[in-house]
Amino acid sequence: MKKIICLCMLCAPLAWGEPAGETMSNHTLRLLLERQRALFVEAGKQGDKLDGDSFQAQVQALAHNYEMFLRNNPASAEGHAAYGYLLGKVDMRKESLVMLMKANRLDPKIPLVKNQVGNLLAEAGKPLEAVSYFLAAIELAPKEPLYHYQLGMLLVEARDDFLKAGEWTRASLDRNMHAAFQQATLLAPDRLEFAYRYAESFYDLEHPDWDAALKAWSGLEERAETPIERETMRLHAANILLKQGKIDHARLVLTLVSEPALETQKQKLVAQLPGDSAK
Repeated sequence: MKKIICLCMLCAPLAWGEPAGETMSNHTLRLLLERQRALFVEAGKQGDKLDGDSFQAQVQALAHNYEMFLRNNPASAEGHAAYGYLLGKVDMRKESLVMLMKANRLDPKIPLVKNQVGNLLAEAGKPLEAVSYFLAAIELAPKEPLYHYQLGMLLVEARDDFLKAGEWTRASLDRNMHAAFQQATLLAPDRLEFAYRYAESFYDLEHPDWDAALKAWSGLEERAETPIERETMRLHAANILLKQGKIDHARLVLTLVSEPALETQKQKLVAQLPGDSAK
C-alpha cells in the first residue's frame, strides 16, 4: 500500500512552540524534529544530485541522537514516534514498526501513530491487522481526511484478504471503502487527488451508481486546470455513458477529446460504439 504520510504532518502534532515552561526533554525533541524535517526537505530539493554518503551520515547521526534521547526519556511516546518515522523513511520498516508500536503503547491516543502503524502493517501484507489501526486513527481524529483515504485504499487493495477472512462481506467492503473516499473528499475539497480517487472508486463497486459517478467526473472536469486533465475526465464520462447504454451521448463526448496523448484510450472507447466511429 502506498505510503502517503509526510514528515511535516508528523512534526505538526508532535512538535512544540517555545512556551516559558518548556521542559528540557521537550526542547531536545523539538530540535531533533526540526533537524529531521530540514534534512528531508533539503534531500528533496537536491533530488538526483543528493550526496548519498553525506545524507546517510546525517541520518546515522540523527538516529544516534534519538537513541540517546530515548535512553534518557524511555517513556516519551512522541520520541518513539519521531524516531520510528525516521526509520521508516530510510526503509528500516521492521525497526520503524517496533518504535511506533512502543509509542502506541506509551500513548494510545496519538492518531498519527496509529495511522502510520496501519501503513507499515499494510505494506507488510497484514491488512487484517492494519485496518484496526486505521479505524482507531479515524476514531481519534475523524476530521483528518488522510486517515479516511488510507482506510479506503486498504479496503480496496486488500479486498480478497478481507473476503477470505469472512469478517467482511463484499457489500460491507464496498460501502465502507466508498464512504471513506467520499469522506476524504468532503473533508479536503481542495485535494484533487482525493476527489479523483473517489470518482474512480465507482469502478471498484460491485453495484455502482453510474449517475453519481457521472456527476463526480463532471465535477472534476470543471476543476481541471489543463486541456489534457479536462479531456481525461471526459473519457471517464464517456466510459460511464457507454456502461449506461447512452450511446449517442457517449459519442458526442468522445468528439470533444482531441489530445494526442489520450488517443489510445479514446480509441478503446470508440471501438465500443455501434455503427459509425467517432472522429
